[in-house]
Amino acid sequence: MSQDNPKVVLHWLNGSRAFSTTWLLEELGIPYELDIHHRLPNAMAPPELEDLHVLGKSPVLSITPPGSSERIVLAESAFITQYLSDHFAKGKKLIPTRWKDGQEGRVGGETESWMRYQYLLYYIEGSFMAAMVHNVIFTGLKGQRIPFFIRPFTKLLANQLIAMLVIPNMKKHFALLERYLATSPEGGSYICGPNLTSADILLSFRLLAFDEAGAFEEMWAWEKTPFKESYPKLQAYMELLSNEPGWKRALEKITKMEGSCPLLP
Repeated sequence: MSQDNPKVVLHWLNGSRAFSTTWLLEELGIPYELDIHHRLPNAMAPPELEDLHVLGKSPVLSITPPGSSERIVLAESAFITQYLSDHFAKGKKLIPTRWKDGQEGRVGGETESWMRYQYLLYYIEGSFMAAMVHNVIFTGLKGQRIPFFIRPFTKLLANQLIAMLVIPNMKKHFALLERYLATSPEGGSYICGPNLTSADILLSFRLLAFDEAGAFEEMWAWEKTPFKESYPKLQAYMELLSNEPGWKRALEKITKMEGSCPLLP
């Protein structure tokens, strides 16, 4: 750690949302270290992560400020994203301009881009991630971890739950994202306008990891129109994110350290 730079350590876990934080750190261009952890055979996080934060989840970020011996420990993806962006995004466009000209500090004086950005930090980790997790749980009822002699029954139950609960809920979320992209400020291709923001980076893992695993198309198996045709702007957005230089740098960095970089466990 130099006199001017804090010591930043990302405690990274394979198949976790720590990948989005890796991309954000790459985008911010600040020096950081990766502390690599691996999931147990049951796909759970290893117990040593509990030494960093009581919940034992990843990402966890530790920051030691310059000239200090006290370490700041941050957990929860949205909080990590906001904290890093607030402190290290100066000179970059990862946070949209907050105030309209002449309306600084006024109620309602915020720009549409900033309002979207702020909302998305909460939405992605709240409503959207909860809906995605429901799909993961129900899909798991059809997986190899279920004993083979009861799997036909759990698979039938899972399919019914996905059709009755998951898909109707996910349609609302996909429609929201599609509408956000269709009305992006200044005709932008990103969700908050013409520039990549920290909200895009936070959202990237949720979309691209599930897309890589084929989860969206599998979820959409009951629909007449394929997922990618139902939400063309969302599909184009996912392709845009996957081609971002920062996403690729993060992917290359993890692959170099791990030999591969599957996004989901």
